[in-house]
Amino acid sequence: MLPVLRHLINRITEDRLLLVLLLSLPPLLWWSPVAAAELPQLVEWQTLAALTGLLLLSRGLELSGLLSRLGVILLTQLSTERKLAAMLVLFAATLSALITNDVALFIVIPLMLSLHQISPLPLARLTIFMALAVNAGSSISPIGNPQNLFIWQASGVSFLAFLQMMWPLALGLLLLLLLAVIPAFSSRTLQADTSPRLPTLHGPLLWTSLLLFVPFLLLADAGYAPLAALLVLLVYLLLHPRLLLGIDWLLLVIFLLMFINLGLLARLPLFTELGQQLDHWPGGVYGAGVLLSQVLSNVPATLFLAHFTEDWQALAWGVSVGGFGLALGSLANLIALRLVRLPGLLLQFHYWSIPALLISSLLGGGLLIWLNP
Repeated sequence: MLPVLRHLINRITEDRLLLVLLLSLPPLLWWSPVAAAELPQLVEWQTLAALTGLLLLSRGLELSGLLSRLGVILLTQLSTERKLAAMLVLFAATLSALITNDVALFIVIPLMLSLHQISPLPLARLTIFMALAVNAGSSISPIGNPQNLFIWQASGVSFLAFLQMMWPLALGLLLLLLLAVIPAFSSRTLQADTSPRLPTLHGPLLWTSLLLFVPFLLLADAGYAPLAALLVLLVYLLLHPRLLLGIDWLLLVIFLLMFINLGLLARLPLFTELGQQLDHWPGGVYGAGVLLSQVLSNVPATLFLAHFTEDWQALAWGVSVGGFGLALGSLANLIALRLVRLPGLLLQFHYWSIPALLISSLLGGGLLIWLNP
């Protein structure tokens, strides 16, 4: 019991976001007009349940070995650095739309590092493009990232309606990124020392995860996310209980605290007034999403701004674009930088990400005006 408690305390103290949320909760409770009994009403339980199910399913697909195997097969067919970079961008973007952007990074980055052992690659630039790719690719899907998951559940739109709302931006961001691959990577031929070994497939886990994925999405789309998450949890508990040990349960605690803390913050007079002036922000709700993401990161920015607007398209587009720019703009950026620790990587990241933010902000704003004259 003591080692488990010690591990939990270490995790809490090492996770800065969780620590900030825990330390800021008491003063927010003191200053906010919200009574303690009303705190559960600040939590978007549908979103939290959907996130739980998605964490389980993503972990199942990750541990099955299917995605890593597909990646190795695809990437070993490419002959030049530029083609490899373009395929990695497409692979990461596609994965992020299916299994969330952070999980996609935990698959693509190790895959990239293993390929680097076979043939020397520009790791810093590839890491940067992987972070930008999962931000771009995940923007199209209701399950691509936590902010989309929240907006999907809070808005009540269907899965297909969400895809229809987001595809113009996602396609534009991905095309910009693929164009940037041309000057960023050379056309030199890759020389591989050895052939990479295909990862082993875990058949039973793979089929369990695949068979659960569609029913989970259908139930969540119909408004039964808690039931869907419970079903997924019970199946894994019965068939693959060890999988539950690898789930980042503290991430759910972080989101629970984010709902509460940002709900309390939005009810403070100063922030209430600030939120009610969204129409006066540069670019309105869209501009507020872009700008606040640079300060708060795009998930907290979404949860805060949702208290003051129901323009879900402008909000979703703004926080998606806001994932570019500063590293803080998206959790995916921080994960990528943490997985690949290279000297000067943070500076190089901003060399590419800030121009990407400026161009994509103009692109997204122009598309919004064109689509909603």
